[in-house]
Amino acid sequence: MQDFKGNKSSLPSKICVTCQRPFSWRKKWEKVWDEVKYCSDKCRRKPQAASYRLQGKSSKPQASSRRLQEIGYKNKN
Repeated sequence: MQDFKGNKSSLPSKICVTCQRPFSWRKKWEKVWDEVKYCSDKCRRKPQAASYRLQGKSSKPQASSRRLQEIGYKNKN
């Protein structure tokens, strides 16, 4: 195996606005690095849902207990 001739620790990095993980500069982002916000296509497609998960919230709205009563849901406790 050949020795690695680069030094990735010297590359600039940012924090993804969706998952809050650090990511490093990539050659394909060379011309638009100032505009890059997301570490991946997955984070770019679903920024709100992923950030809700980080905060411990569900990405789906939860039905209120009143709404559950209206539709006839009975708790099995």
